[in-house]
Amino acid sequence: MSEHIAQISWSRDGREFTYDTYDRDHTWSFDGGVTVPASANPAFLGSPGPVDPEEAFVAALSSCHMLTFLAIAARKRLVVESYDDRAVGVMEKNAAGRLAVTRVILHPTITWGGPEPDPEQIEKVHHLAHEQCFIANSVTTEVTVAGDSGI
Repeated sequence: MSEHIAQISWSRDGREFTYDTYDRDHTWSFDGGVTVPASANPAFLGSPGPVDPEEAFVAALSSCHMLTFLAIAARKRLVVESYDDRAVGVMEKNAAGRLAVTRVILHPTITWGGPEPDPEQIEKVHHLAHEQCFIANSVTTEVTVAGDSGI
């Protein structure tokens, strides 16, 4: 068992506090010393530059899938040279009628450093990665791998 801690900090800084005027910008700080500027999505009156929670959620799912994929590939002695993913999260109303990130579609591009596995083997590694990804196991969001994933 392990704990994972993030320190989220926001301050009004003397500004007016109404729904339309309060500042959505804040920071996320992690135990490794990294601080990330964050805000709400611009559609919800946030700043366009910082990371928003929805983007971070999509990134966490993609990153977890990739790290699990790499671990499985390494155990199977499949050499991965590079792994790039353009993950896309879709926010829409869920079955309860509430806004949620209901789907995340991963679009990995994998470059192999040795003999390229066959498409079925790559699909099997993606399937195992999804089953073993801690983040995917923690959410109800549908996560799929789309199209060409280095096949």
